[in-house]
Amino acid sequence: MRIPFVRWFALGRITGALGVQMLSVTVGWQLYERTGSAWSLGLVGVCQFTPVVLLMLPAGNVADRFPRRHIAMLTHVAFGGIALGLAWVAHTNAPTPWIYALLVVAGISRAFASPSIATLMPQLLAPAQFQNANAWLSSSYELASMAGPAAGGFLIAATGNATASYVATALGQLVSVGTLFALPLVRPKDSAGTTKRTPGDLFAGFTFIRRNRIYLAAITLDLLAVLVGGCVALLPVFAKDILGVGPSGLGTLRSAIAVGAFSMAIVSTRLPPWKRPGHALLYSVAGFGLATIVFGLSRNFALSLACLFLVGAFDMVSVVIRKTLEQVLTPDHLRGRVSAVNAVFVGTSNEIGAFESGLAATLVGPVLAVVGGGVGTVLVVLLIARYWPELARIPPLHEISPS
Repeated sequence: MRIPFVRWFALGRITGALGVQMLSVTVGWQLYERTGSAWSLGLVGVCQFTPVVLLMLPAGNVADRFPRRHIAMLTHVAFGGIALGLAWVAHTNAPTPWIYALLVVAGISRAFASPSIATLMPQLLAPAQFQNANAWLSSSYELASMAGPAAGGFLIAATGNATASYVATALGQLVSVGTLFALPLVRPKDSAGTTKRTPGDLFAGFTFIRRNRIYLAAITLDLLAVLVGGCVALLPVFAKDILGVGPSGLGTLRSAIAVGAFSMAIVSTRLPPWKRPGHALLYSVAGFGLATIVFGLSRNFALSLACLFLVGAFDMVSVVIRKTLEQVLTPDHLRGRVSAVNAVFVGTSNEIGAFESGLAATLVGPVLAVVGGGVGTVLVVLLIARYWPELARIPPLHEISPS
């Protein structure tokens, strides 16, 4: 954080993520208020992950051909416009299909944002700085994730509708665009180190990941764990029907996850590099599953907050290790395309998991859906450890060379 452009990037992450988190909690509450259906919450995930899957290959190639800073700016502008569109829907009480249509556009924006924003810092830092930088940047993101849901819930409760929360989201994106101007402009280069002007192989990211068993194991672990074990999409149901804490309580529940993640990220900045990062990754995902099980069974608001705190803390260990592993293994000329594939494996697992959670809650109820997901996460850890034993044997991350 002593490096000026890292501080500016962290500030942009805070303001951008603050708006995104406010939008997420606001959309969930608005849809559940309108429909009273857990299924409607699951559809939010479908609307957002489908464009990412469909546009993954071109988005990754764009990030490897054009300045990533410029792409990041454009995606923040687009997301701000989407937030204003949702504010119009809330203010005019426009039909619900407009919400889903705008979420599809948000998914398109996210498809191009992920590979560009995620690969900005590795262009500007030395490999030995990756793990510490990832911990600090993750902590800045989680700081926004703590405040965002709580602020969104407060604005809904204070104004009686979702309009103000959406407008605040748009303002956050505008600030993020401004902070990106402070970053050095780095033009993409090819494997020979020359400025890249020709299209790359669209499938190079797939090829790289398929050939690297350690990284394939790490992202498969995260994909399956979040797919079966996520509970975030059902928090509006728990807040309203099970815990009875209303929109402000929903914001607090969402923030508890971020508080746990932020706390672990700050601790990670003070720790030496993991000596056995593979073991830490497996244990953290197992802890994520166990905390999810207890949350699903809880009827006490304080216990539920404690469980979500642990969910966030365990997830942050996984995030820092996985991000650093991706950055140290991937050559810069492939980072955009690898990050795009990673967005499908990891990023969209949240949206697919939201759809699965909504479907499971519709079929068996929210409690059984969450508890069963936590059990499934623990089983996933056991299966991954057995099928990819080399994951547990990886050396300290800063000692790994690009493949």
